[in-house]
Amino acid sequence: MADRDAATLTWRRLWAETSEQLRDRQHARWMCEVASGFDGAEFIEALDDAPTQRMVAHLDTMLARRLGGEPLQYVLGRWQFRALDLMVDRRVLIPRPETEWVAEIAIGIARSIAPPRRIVDLGTGSGALGLSMAAELPIASSEIWLTDVSPDAIDVARANLAGLGRAGAFVRVVQGSWFDALPAELRGTIDLVVSNPPYVADDDPELEADVAAWEPASALFGGHDGLDHVRAIVGDAGRWLRPGGAIVFEIGADQAVAVEALLNAHGFRHVEIADDLTGRPRVASARTPEA
Repeated sequence: MADRDAATLTWRRLWAETSEQLRDRQHARWMCEVASGFDGAEFIEALDDAPTQRMVAHLDTMLARRLGGEPLQYVLGRWQFRALDLMVDRRVLIPRPETEWVAEIAIGIARSIAPPRRIVDLGTGSGALGLSMAAELPIASSEIWLTDVSPDAIDVARANLAGLGRAGAFVRVVQGSWFDALPAELRGTIDLVVSNPPYVADDDPELEADVAAWEPASALFGGHDGLDHVRAIVGDAGRWLRPGGAIVFEIGADQAVAVEALLNAHGFRHVEIADDLTGRPRVASARTPEA
């Protein structure tokens, strides 16, 4: 955005220029909001205000990154997930609508369990699933554990936990691979396990190029059929869940039959595969046998 007249530079003009560059007025507005520090109605009220040089430089940097192909969510450094405004960057997956449906089902199951509940979010990434449960379930009704093998993801989850306020008082964040991250004394006591594990096949031809280029491979890929990590979680879950405990996790749209068979083979009951809002089978849930 060269050759600007600083005397006439306003957020209205910057929004228009950014919209022209991106060919997307809404995305341009979100970038201007981040650069200005104003959100929603406050940004509209500030349209005729002059930005500072630092704000303009921030916007220019974001625009260059977006035009270079970086996903909008990483450029903004934040993204909405249900009721949460999460910090996101290249250390974690971008939260997606299908994962919101995982949270919806898990929260519904959690509400059917009498408090106090013990909930574990395996492979938490940004913290989207576990922190949504902390935010939407009554305060102090649940003990929630967030785990991830990646120290970078743990840092992001902790940053998002810090923004949760009182609702985060009963959330614990621990590093490690799946159930190995948890204290041994939790074995056999967990009411609900929720997860968005890596489930993309290593050579999946349908994976979008920008996803493969920008998002962390360790959070995407799950072996030749995408189910290596799902098998690990399901194989150990029965030893960590209490009798009648539940597991809910995201799967690929072509994995329903294999995942249902896997859950049944490990003795789970009430196995269900739910469709997401686009009608694709994306959420697996099951329970351990009652004692």
